[in-house]
Amino acid sequence: MTTSARRVVITGVGLLSPIGTGRDAFWESLSAKRPGIGVVERLATALPGNVGGEVKAWFDDGTARKGLLKPQRKSVKVMCREIQLGVGSANLAVDNSGLDLTAIDHERLGVEFGANQMFSPPPVLGDSCFASSTDGKFDFDRWGEEGLPTMDPLWLLKYLPNMPACHIGIHIDARGPNNSLTMAEASGNSVLAEALRIIVRGRADMMLAGSTGSRLHPTKCLHAALWDELADFNGDADPSTWCRPFDASRGGQVVGEGACTLILEEEGHAQARGAEILGTVLGAGASCVIDRSGQPNHRQALVNAMQSALRDADVSPGDVGHINAHGLGGRESDVIESQAIHDVFGESASTVPVTSIKGNIGNSGAASGMLELAASLLGLKNGVIPATLNCTKPADECDLNVVTGEHLATSNKVVLNLNVTSNGQAAVIVACGA
Repeated sequence: MTTSARRVVITGVGLLSPIGTGRDAFWESLSAKRPGIGVVERLATALPGNVGGEVKAWFDDGTARKGLLKPQRKSVKVMCREIQLGVGSANLAVDNSGLDLTAIDHERLGVEFGANQMFSPPPVLGDSCFASSTDGKFDFDRWGEEGLPTMDPLWLLKYLPNMPACHIGIHIDARGPNNSLTMAEASGNSVLAEALRIIVRGRADMMLAGSTGSRLHPTKCLHAALWDELADFNGDADPSTWCRPFDASRGGQVVGEGACTLILEEEGHAQARGAEILGTVLGAGASCVIDRSGQPNHRQALVNAMQSALRDADVSPGDVGHINAHGLGGRESDVIESQAIHDVFGESASTVPVTSIKGNIGNSGAASGMLELAASLLGLKNGVIPATLNCTKPADECDLNVVTGEHLATSNKVVLNLNVTSNGQAAVIVACGA
């Protein structure tokens, strides 16, 4: 348990997001309540109004991107957009942590990384599909001899969700545990939970824990539309206001992209090298609830995960300073999440501060939880809980104390970070800001 002598602290953060690259730029935009959602200009999507949270600046600036990925320059050709984001965030996190890679025990350094399923753009498979088609229909019998030879021989390496952890582990020579999780929105908190357990068990002293995701992809946009309601205000509103977590006028989620890596260390190890401590990971919980027909029960999954995380952290609901909610901005999903919070927090559910930063960055899937926890920790470092962008009139049916308007000053450093997938997987982290 995390109450043992091996406490786990966070000593570095690397961020690539629609509101900025790196810790300083990210916090500056978050502090200024600057939105990162708008009309996607550089990618083809199947989104209403082509509205999403795009990492524009980093991909626009080829020099900056190449500079950040310089240690992996020979491998960039086999990195899709999501892998580049993940590896870039890890490089930023190592720099931010001040970790001297020449002065550590690499046997005690590991990597845990989360990702979405990674899909190639439809045109990448076009020639192979056409070569294997007969009268306009795909013919499996022709694939081996006629379709496969037209494929890029390195295609698979470019879209495997375990590749961020591979590239990162090779670059920093991490010889400790290395694992990858592909659990959509639950990935970030699940990765943190695994990294936490590894350090607590004494299997490592340092872990790079991160996640990366991009839903700005034609196929993923269609999946999002099938599984979760997408915001569509038909041009009647500023695109930057489309994602409205817990607001009375919310109309669905807005998808996006991003990546975040946190450096986790055993507290004594971090103190010995004089590292800045951003926060402490106190506990974690997870649950997946689906009935026999395959229908997910998001409410119960969230309740189970929250209760498990609080027990693991030895924290009561009354100790929690704020909740960084999943907060999709969906008409139904926000109500379900609110009900789960009420189930766990009881009467205090209407008073504990709740925030969501999806109004700033959208829903990137796997990267969401990690970006959201980083936002809370950076806010707590500055004595505030970040405000929920675009929530101007909190919905009565949610009955939560949503932080709106200005950031909320606080001295309570305990945050409960929630995420849940459309399939009913919930993952929760309890952390304490420095």
